[in-house]
Amino acid sequence: MEWSKSYWNDRYKAEEIGWDLGQVSPPLKAYFDGLPESDKAITILIPGGGNAYEAEYLHHLGFKNVFVVDVSERALLNFKTRVPSFPEEHLLHQNFFEVELTFDLIIEQTFFCALDPKLRPDYARKMHELLTVNGMVTGLLFNFPLASTQPPFGGETLEYLTYFEPYFKVTVMEPCYNSIESRAGKELFFSLTKQK
Repeated sequence: MEWSKSYWNDRYKAEEIGWDLGQVSPPLKAYFDGLPESDKAITILIPGGGNAYEAEYLHHLGFKNVFVVDVSERALLNFKTRVPSFPEEHLLHQNFFEVELTFDLIIEQTFFCALDPKLRPDYARKMHELLTVNGMVTGLLFNFPLASTQPPFGGETLEYLTYFEPYFKVTVMEPCYNSIESRAGKELFFSLTKQK
């Protein structure tokens, strides 16, 4: 299965983006609200950020080093138009697997489930590579299999652990208690810390 830049660009142009909540996801908003003031300078990546409501929220909270990477130029343009004060050089129009910077925190929100499932082991390795020492991946994963031949794809805890445990200490992986209504009972909140 192959989903190219043009595939994602076309989805955004046609507004065929059913995964898009139109707002920051409530579990991630709660997580961001709990980050200490001392974290405002950490480097944060949101891969496959799309319309990137999480990046917008972090930016308005005063986080200075938030980056968004997406293969869809249209998605990044949507974001730039909506949040003109966001640093343009922090919008990376490229494939996640080609990013060469490092980050203290990576936020997962609908990117993992948009990838071809055969890339999941590569995703875990790349996340490990992109993180600084003791860096973290935190975010949301779908908690049920989606019967579909195209993204988004689902999964479940035991599967996810097979990808992450070789590279990370799994500090949290549990059902969300504060999902948006349409996703209630269908999301896992997780947090991983990079292992050496």
